Amino acid sequence: MKVTYNWLKDFVPINISPRELAHKLTMAGLEVTALEEREGDFVFEIEITSNRPDWLSLIGIAREVAAITGAKLKVVTSHQSPAVGKSLQPFSLEIEDKKDCSLYAAKIISGVKVGPSPEWLRHRLELMGCRSVNNIVDITNYILFEYGQPLHAFDLDKLGGQKIIVRRAKDKEKIVTLDGQEKTLDSEVLVIADENRPVAIAGVMGGKDTEVCGSTKNILLEAAVFDPILIRRAKRKLALQSESAYRFERGINPEMVEDASRQALKLIQDLSAGRCVLAKALGKVKIEDKSISFSVKQAEDILGIGINNAQAKKILLGLGFKVKPAAGGLLKVFVPAHRPDVKLQVDLMEEIARISGFEDIPSTLPKVMPEVTTGQRRDKVFFAKETLIGMGLNEAITYSLVDKDMLEGFGIGIQAIEILNPLSKEQGVLRPALLPSLAAAVAYNLNQKQEYVNLFEIAPAFITPDKEELRLGIALCGTKPFLVSGGLVKDETGLLHLKGAVEIFFARLQIKNFSFTPDNDGAVNVHINQEQIGIMQKLKASAADRFGIKNNDVFLAEVNLERVFALCQKQKKFAPLPKYPGITRDISFILKDNLPAGSLLEAIKEKGRPFLEQAGIVDYYQGRQIPQGYRGLTISCVYRSREGTLTEAQINPVHQEICSLLTEQFGARLR
Repeated sequence: MKVTYNWLKDFVPINISPRELAHKLTMAGLEVTALEEREGDFVFEIEITSNRPDWLSLIGIAREVAAITGAKLKVVTSHQSPAVGKSLQPFSLEIEDKKDCSLYAAKIISGVKVGPSPEWLRHRLELMGCRSVNNIVDITNYILFEYGQPLHAFDLDKLGGQKIIVRRAKDKEKIVTLDGQEKTLDSEVLVIADENRPVAIAGVMGGKDTEVCGSTKNILLEAAVFDPILIRRAKRKLALQSESAYRFERGINPEMVEDASRQALKLIQDLSAGRCVLAKALGKVKIEDKSISFSVKQAEDILGIGINNAQAKKILLGLGFKVKPAAGGLLKVFVPAHRPDVKLQVDLMEEIARISGFEDIPSTLPKVMPEVTTGQRRDKVFFAKETLIGMGLNEAITYSLVDKDMLEGFGIGIQAIEILNPLSKEQGVLRPALLPSLAAAVAYNLNQKQEYVNLFEIAPAFITPDKEELRLGIALCGTKPFLVSGGLVKDETGLLHLKGAVEIFFARLQIKNFSFTPDNDGAVNVHINQEQIGIMQKLKASAADRFGIKNNDVFLAEVNLERVFALCQKQKKFAPLPKYPGITRDISFILKDNLPAGSLLEAIKEKGRPFLEQAGIVDYYQGRQIPQGYRGLTISCVYRSREGTLTEAQINPVHQEICSLLTEQFGARLR
């Protein structure tokens, strides 16, 4: 959109320089992309946003300038009907669908003298980038730029019959437009037609056959309101672009239709000696009365600037709103027809911020009141996942709906909740456990030639139709290679690896008093405080065959996270680093296979008080040099005191008692 400095001054007194005005407009949201001095005037090129069709006119821009500078807008409109002479012939209007065209106003002007436009009119149009044609066409363009209301002038004597019809085009109907292009029309295009043919594409471009030229004596001046969607579709379909279409597709102000038509008539009478012999209008635009209750106090709080009712009222009045005081210190703001974008109170706040100056809004950091939410289930699930990922496991996400046949071999198929109308057999039941889904995921990864699979999933298991439990499932399979100082070592996964993963998980959640108890079926039950909360097991051969797993052992664990979260320590205590060094002593011995290492470690920790700080298995061996039914273990003992550095005289008796405990109570043979 282009506007000129001197043309704006016809509507608002401007006491600032063009460059300063360009800056103020830009800061208020009307970005001036270019400012050029030409022929004693300044041309502003402004980027108009699609939600502000009111800025597509000199009056709309002048209204903004008046609000920004605090000046008064001067808009001269004629509220008197034009002097109408006597028409020699009857003339009628017809609109086939009021949705397509809600208002059509026509004025017949006779005795016009078509010729060049006066210098002032040509000069203004040329500065706007519009070529001068003749005085009649130039007047319609002048009014378009000034009021934002497109007009069109037909040569009345070239119309067929005494009637104008606003209708949809017929299929395969043709028209030659003003730019000389022949266009084929269809029912999606709205046209202005006489009794014989289309004479214009409504809202887009007139026809060549009825254009105003030097021989024109009588004209029909059109002003209308068309459906914006139809205009946009027609413009795109026919690949036509015009200033009229640019405005119609964004929506025009229906209140300006008659004012623009009267102003054009006045100019035609002044510049071409024509006289109006007929003025008709068909249809009526219903303008909705829209009001918004506006709280200045709330605007202050949101914008962060000081403003009172008088200042807010002055800004809104300057922008064309009507404002009245309301109860409770509020303002009742009536939205004008040229502002369809204003619908809510926040829209009015934006207007006040624009005009008062965005740059005056102080830059402050948002006030954030952090809320501590530790201990919530979501936080615990997130921490559990982070812990498992930190252990090197990969998270799997499987479907809650599974095939009932997949549950066979796990002893849980009878418990499954069946779907009444499943989409497929593979989605027939709600899973009562995670292990079958994880076993299927392991099988898939093995089929992708993965040598080592380590997965976990945290998801609900569905126990009854109205009960579900959050579970943790872990699956390990294959051989894990890793480098040591001696070279590449391949560690084959076993039940002890699974047990170690569960132990580390419990330790990170500060779970104490957990234990592992083998059952008669080869599985291991997981207990906390003597309560069973999970199970560890090797996938049975029959189940492995069903999943297509061959030559690989799969180890699975499932734990009830609902109970684990209930038993974990909610508060963590900080433990300072030890002041005094610790002393490490290792004990290597041979022990029977059927003796649980957990009981042995508990006895060692109890015996080594108060100096024994930590005891753990660091080596495990079965094979040559170890008798059948035995295993070789190495336990590392760390001794430390908080009162000072321990001496050999203090450590040796305690360490000797631990060795005696192993040999006498557990039948171990020291190595």
